[in-house]
Amino acid sequence: MIRNPAGAILLAATLSAAALTQVTDASAGSKYDGTWSMVVYTRSGPCDASYRFSGQIVNGVISYGSVGVDLTGYVKSSGNAYARVSGGGAYGVAYGRLTATRGAGSWRGRTSTGYCSGTWVAMRT
Repeated sequence: MIRNPAGAILLAATLSAAALTQVTDASAGSKYDGTWSMVVYTRSGPCDASYRFSGQIVNGVISYGSVGVDLTGYVKSSGNAYARVSGGGAYGVAYGRLTATRGAGSWRGRTSTGYCSGTWVAMRT
């Protein structure tokens, strides 16, 4: 059960942004293109223990539909990733690294119930 729906949306968007964002090289296609499955783990704070979701990368650009969420971020050609997401008075940032098939990193954010932080893992499906 999700105790904090705003937190769930924030965390899902934050981590999908970290793993599924625009590549800095604007060439068509990237080694990150495809469908990704992600799990977000909360290590501290009042957010739910974990969240699972999926997203899509097409031509190096994130495809994640969530109304009311402002998402910005990037994955460098080296695989280093950064993202920031905000919406509904909440925000979060995520850092990590991707390969062509997997990714991992950490996140932190703030919701109406307090600060949360943790880790994330991603796998291309």
